[in-house]
Amino acid sequence: MQNKNSLMLLTLSIAVFGVITTEIAVIGLLPQLEAQLHVTPTQVGFLVGIYAIVVAVTGPFITLLLSGYNKKYVLLTILLIFVVSNLIYATTDIFNLMLLFRVLPGLVHAVFFAVALVIAANSVPKEKSTGATAIVFAGVAVGMVLGMPMSSFIAEYLSLSAAFYFSAVICSLAFVGILWFVPSLPATNNRINIEQLNVLRKGELWLAIVTVTLIFSAMFSSFSYIADYLAKITQFDHDLISIILILFGVCGFIGNFIFSGFLQKYLVITTYAYPILLILLYLQVWYWGFSPIAMCMQTIFWGGLHSAGLVVSQTWLMQEASEAPEFANSLYISFSNLGITIGSITGGWFLSQFGVDTIVLSSILFALMGFISIYIKGHVKNHCGN
Repeated sequence: MQNKNSLMLLTLSIAVFGVITTEIAVIGLLPQLEAQLHVTPTQVGFLVGIYAIVVAVTGPFITLLLSGYNKKYVLLTILLIFVVSNLIYATTDIFNLMLLFRVLPGLVHAVFFAVALVIAANSVPKEKSTGATAIVFAGVAVGMVLGMPMSSFIAEYLSLSAAFYFSAVICSLAFVGILWFVPSLPATNNRINIEQLNVLRKGELWLAIVTVTLIFSAMFSSFSYIADYLAKITQFDHDLISIILILFGVCGFIGNFIFSGFLQKYLVITTYAYPILLILLYLQVWYWGFSPIAMCMQTIFWGGLHSAGLVVSQTWLMQEASEAPEFANSLYISFSNLGITIGSITGGWFLSQFGVDTIVLSSILFALMGFISIYIKGHVKNHCGN
């Protein structure tokens, strides 16, 4: 039984890697897509933005609509959509068709994560649920950091189509794994569970949602431009930047599990400490960014802290919505995507107005606001408890 659970969690992690790679690989393939689709840079950039917008706006509602269906079949259907979408990306030269198949997976992106996280958490005793979700988030960490450069590498040395076929193969492998290792999980009733919306009445939940948005804004205000920072401030060449990003991803993978262990034992302290650690890290990056040796060392901590934000913010939010886990996880995915968008835009503004070295300052501001939102939520909860 233990082995089957481990294989199921590994399968979910691989599936998450495929889903994340499908979402972000396009970022590193924009120049090739301009040529394939015969469109302008602005148009091809819309392929990135439309996905995030659809996820942020529709995620919770689509999750609610599908809450009355068997969870295993929901995951299989979603993965099939991702496989087909990647095959379309690989073969089409019609912009509108590709745009349509960016919208379709975007509609079910949040549902996939909501269901996968619930399955992972329920596969182990409650006290170990954070560790199980960390395994799923490991796929996110690897996908975010390695999915794009791996796809770019394949496109450069093989072909653009091969890069999308790579994502299709990963999603297909995950499809087979879920077919074999995830048990049938029928819904408790076949009707849409509108009662899950009751969690939206909780003020503490909305404070947790604000925290999620701010933490992701802090993470991605800098990370979105890390390659530019390493090139212009630290003056690493392209090959060394690729190595640094791989190191970043490996450390992120490890950081997930380290912080999940702390969360299981010291949830509140770890959550309070997280934005403070981010601020200290960004100050070090800002001060020592010019030093190649210092940046190599700081990449270890940056990668670990960056990816740990996934499990820290998700666990903080789920404390307020344990009665509606799928819907709450979809809120988490939607507002984390909103945070990524806000962070990327703000980081870009700091870069254009003040220079690439100041992107870490925008992350510091968001991390500080994230700490304040955590403090307010903790204060409200303690006050209500008394």
